Amino acid sequence: MTPNGGAERVKRWRELLASERDAATLYSRIAQAETGDRQRIFEELAAVERRHAAHWEDKLRGAGQTVPPSSKPSLRTRLLATAAARLSLSTVLPLIERAERADARVYDRDPDAAPGMAVDEHGHARTIAKLIEGGRPSPRAQIGRREPWHRGDRSGALRAGVFGVSDGLVSNTALVMGVAGSGSAHRVILLSGVAGLLAGSFSMAAGEYVSMASQREMYEREISLEATELEEKPEEERDELVLLYRAKGLDRGDAERLADRIMADRNVALDTLAREELGLDPTELGSPLSAAFSSLLTFAVGALVVILPYLFGGGTAAFVTAIILAVAAMLGVGAGIGVLNGRNTARSGLRQLLLGGGAALVTFGIGHVIGATVS
Repeated sequence: MTPNGGAERVKRWRELLASERDAATLYSRIAQAETGDRQRIFEELAAVERRHAAHWEDKLRGAGQTVPPSSKPSLRTRLLATAAARLSLSTVLPLIERAERADARVYDRDPDAAPGMAVDEHGHARTIAKLIEGGRPSPRAQIGRREPWHRGDRSGALRAGVFGVSDGLVSNTALVMGVAGSGSAHRVILLSGVAGLLAGSFSMAAGEYVSMASQREMYEREISLEATELEEKPEEERDELVLLYRAKGLDRGDAERLADRIMADRNVALDTLAREELGLDPTELGSPLSAAFSSLLTFAVGALVVILPYLFGGGTAAFVTAIILAVAAMLGVGAGIGVLNGRNTARSGLRQLLLGGGAALVTFGIGHVIGATVS
């Protein structure tokens, strides 16, 4: 008897079983090379991976399939374990963290994964990240505490706005210059610019809405799974918290006391698990409608710059004015991007001008060639 989906589904289960066994072996071997609290952390990570492997074994048995015996670990696992033992654990932790995040994404989409498996993998990635930090706050966090102005635009709205203006400015400038290069009449240039503004704005808004809505749904699903795990397996979730706080540098006793205090209030526990295991702030998941409106508006503002002169006239005067406005806007937007990124504003402005101006120059040349050919 085979499950719905047939051989392909069974094949996937076998691959996931092998992957979980590999992860358990890797953590066990790393634990053997460590001592003290770090050794116990990796032993507990290995235990969770063995529990995941048992889930896929049960799936195979339920489908009437033979569970493959444990085999030799993969070459990657052997190399990572050897590097951790003979070089240093810090050389392999970033690779392990990326693998855990990739596994979490696989389980996010797998209908056969047990509830909480993706959450476990996200939690493991966070634990590894804390071990990479060595239990110390990241440099960014330390700077943020000493110099609050470095915290910047936490929601990303300002950054999204600046880049939205940049997209509208560059794309519509290139479009208008291409049409102008063909020798088209003033009204045709204006119509093309307005059409580019509207099409680009609504396209950006639709894309941003779908992207933000999908991301929010994924985050809400992860938090929902975490809530289910908290309800059904509170002890396991408590152990996950202990593991995370130990990875941050607390000793077992302090980590257990802190976890117990958090678990005493279900709402606090869920909020903390979402932040610590998933890296999510439940209060800042983002609004698809706000993101869509912001993208529409900022793209439109950027796209409007180059067509403003054509709203009041045509000919050479409008063309030259459009170029001057576009150049000034590109320098300004580039400088704004430089401020956001902490880079030299003059250099960022010139880079934006070279890229945007280059695109406009190319489309102008193509438009001129096509216009001359058609005429």
